[in-house]
Amino acid sequence: MTLLEQSLRRRSVRQYSGREVTDELLSSLLEAASHTQTMGNLQLYSVIITRDKAMKQALSPLHFDQPMVIGAPVVLTVCADYNRTTRWCEERKAEPGYDNFLSFLNAAIDALLFTQTFCCLAEEAGLGLCYLGTTVYQPEKIIETLRLPRLVMPLATLTLGWPAEEPPVSDRLPLSAFVHREAYRDYTPSLIDSLYAQKEALPENKHFVELNQKETLAQVFTDIRYTRRDNEQMSEGFLKALRRQGFL
Repeated sequence: MTLLEQSLRRRSVRQYSGREVTDELLSSLLEAASHTQTMGNLQLYSVIITRDKAMKQALSPLHFDQPMVIGAPVVLTVCADYNRTTRWCEERKAEPGYDNFLSFLNAAIDALLFTQTFCCLAEEAGLGLCYLGTTVYQPEKIIETLRLPRLVMPLATLTLGWPAEEPPVSDRLPLSAFVHREAYRDYTPSLIDSLYAQKEALPENKHFVELNQKETLAQVFTDIRYTRRDNEQMSEGFLKALRRQGFL
């Protein structure tokens, strides 16, 4: 199967078999992913590998006790890391100036580019994985648990293992929903209707609306899954963590 075909069949795997993910395989995937393009070729990221059961149990509540954190053979936490580069500069008679928001953005982009490359390589090798967006919800507690130093910020978590399930492929918006030719084309009400019609008509999404006693699928996201109150509260926590880690 080509990488293109694999991408079109991408799915989040949350249940894993007991088969071991060897250090040799994991290291080879991490090494290959490290060839991802990064700003200035500085590789502004670090990866924390968690295999220990007790450490998984410590991380689990920080990801809202999603069962795959404990159930996966391997948990990876990918961090934006300017600590290593700063230390290198200091040891080489250079004056670093990376304790600022722009540096965090640069490191965050590097970290997420690495994460996506790793995901593609892991899936191509036959592994299953799940990306946890919860990493940015309680960053201070993850910082404490993983003992992250100044200028290191957790951004992405992956659970990884050999699949014990084959979940359905998630629905996706059509290409015309996000591709703009030459300049940005804003969305009219009729265009929104057209672009979201298929998504809203899916039986599982209709059931989701009914289950949550809402009128529209959009209301499930605004009123239940990603509320203004939660977004504002977690934004404050993330900014607090950025200050703690020296990026603000």
